[in-house]
Amino acid sequence: MSFDGVVTRAVTHELMDSLTPGRIMKIYQPTQTELIVTVRSQGKNHNVLLSAHPSYARMHVTKDTYQNPKEPPMFCMLLRKHLVGGFIESIEQLEMERVIQIKVRGKDEIGDERTKTLVMEIMGKHSNIILVDQERDMILDSIKHVSPSQSSYRTVLPGHSYRRPPDQGKTNPITLNPEDFVKKLDFNSGRMDKQIMSILMGFSPMIATEISYRARLGSATTYQETFSRVQSQLIHHDYTPQLLRGKKEHFYVLPLESMEAEKETYNTVSELLDAYYSGKAERDRVKQQAGDLARFMKNEREKNIRKIKKHEETLQKAEQADEYQRQGELLTAHMHLVKQGDKTVTVVDYYDPDQGERTIELNPNKTPSENAQSYFATYSKMKKSKEIVQKEIQKAEEEIAYFDQLIQQIESAREEDVEEIREELREEGYMKAKPQQKKKKKPQAPKPETYVSTDGTTILVGKNNKQNEYVTTRMANRNDYWLHTKDIPGSHVVIRSEEPSEETLQEAALLAAYFSKSKASSSVPVDYTLIRHVKKPNGAKPGFVTYDNQKTLFVTPEEAAIRDLKNNVPKD
Repeated sequence: MSFDGVVTRAVTHELMDSLTPGRIMKIYQPTQTELIVTVRSQGKNHNVLLSAHPSYARMHVTKDTYQNPKEPPMFCMLLRKHLVGGFIESIEQLEMERVIQIKVRGKDEIGDERTKTLVMEIMGKHSNIILVDQERDMILDSIKHVSPSQSSYRTVLPGHSYRRPPDQGKTNPITLNPEDFVKKLDFNSGRMDKQIMSILMGFSPMIATEISYRARLGSATTYQETFSRVQSQLIHHDYTPQLLRGKKEHFYVLPLESMEAEKETYNTVSELLDAYYSGKAERDRVKQQAGDLARFMKNEREKNIRKIKKHEETLQKAEQADEYQRQGELLTAHMHLVKQGDKTVTVVDYYDPDQGERTIELNPNKTPSENAQSYFATYSKMKKSKEIVQKEIQKAEEEIAYFDQLIQQIESAREEDVEEIREELREEGYMKAKPQQKKKKKPQAPKPETYVSTDGTTILVGKNNKQNEYVTTRMANRNDYWLHTKDIPGSHVVIRSEEPSEETLQEAALLAAYFSKSKASSSVPVDYTLIRHVKKPNGAKPGFVTYDNQKTLFVTPEEAAIRDLKNNVPKD
């Protein structure tokens, strides 16, 4: 993983510079594994994210916003009791391990000064956030509890002594003499990157590979010089926070010559971590919240596909309706040849240009007239079923298009968008309605996402059907510009301007393409027109509109461009 001991050292140094001296003002716990701590330092507030997520554990200053639960969890309330109002004395890394200790000085209930330590352990699925009473060396609580049955090495429960994670027997690269580093290497064994990882504390495959690459499998002197340069960068905190986009996306705080990728440099380590993790972590949270919803929608979609298949089989049979009418008419014309009890009758087929003969099957229990009427009745029934089935197929196709739209919306939804999608499905009768509460809450207006173009123009993006309708029919003015991907499920996008620049139009089209089913495609067609040309047909599904007088742009969505539009400042 990218978040190794080197990144931990970089972020710890950065937080120490920006958060000390600092006072803890607020603490929130938006999810089971994440904390947001607001620190007042150097004249402004900083929101610090501490995450013990099994896949995205990290700690850094964040600009992301999080939805907090109505009732704070017990761990959050305990942290507020012990830490809010306290002053951060230090933020330190434990050697080169992925462990950060935040020492907070505050007062207890009777006014005596006490020091508490908030320990951030970044260890993949074993990541944890632990509050320790420094004077008693006792755990007050942790975001994840570890019982003796789960770990024989240490117990992480309130009342137990705090024990640091197990030592792996590696050497701290900060204090290691470069000459001693080379002595630890076995040049005959090969796999130098693996050896470097096994020797140096906090070094991931990424930096170990980099040292091997720079040394070019050279001599001991070359490895010594290469390690010495990396060590100097760490000692002097000479970092270059970079996002690397290749086959996969990576990040690091030292330049990586070994990796061929498009490189984007950030001003701070926190900005880099925010850019890399924010979307991924939120996607994971949304996945957890909306897992049942996604399964339900995919099942409904599959149900309609099966329905169409069944209807098409019925339609195929119904195509034979004319044949039954023909047999009825031929039987009526040759009624004089038929006697009750006959099983078949051979007649001249006057529909055949050659006037050939054909045999018609009969029910011997029916009169000749009843046999003819039976054929006409079957014809009428099949003709009627054909009309019904065609309507049912059209209805099922509309349902599939509707669920395609919802599935796309779930894939790009924020946490707050999920409940609106769920509510829409209840309103449309697909899901059971919630039991009515005694006190009815006033329904809240949907909150579409806001972006700002390079020239400062506001652009609104609906992230679900409720937001799409609200943006298009309620928020937009009739001469605002409206955009949507051409014949592709996606968001309604509105430019809050009657005369947007070409650049703004292009950027709004990027948003429409990015928040659509064709997010990963190139040259995505995006239609744009004025709001006054957009109409919702009576009885249409939520979010469905028709439009005319449109023009089409072709754009290729880029995540970096979308991030920039989110961070731009609107003009006055």
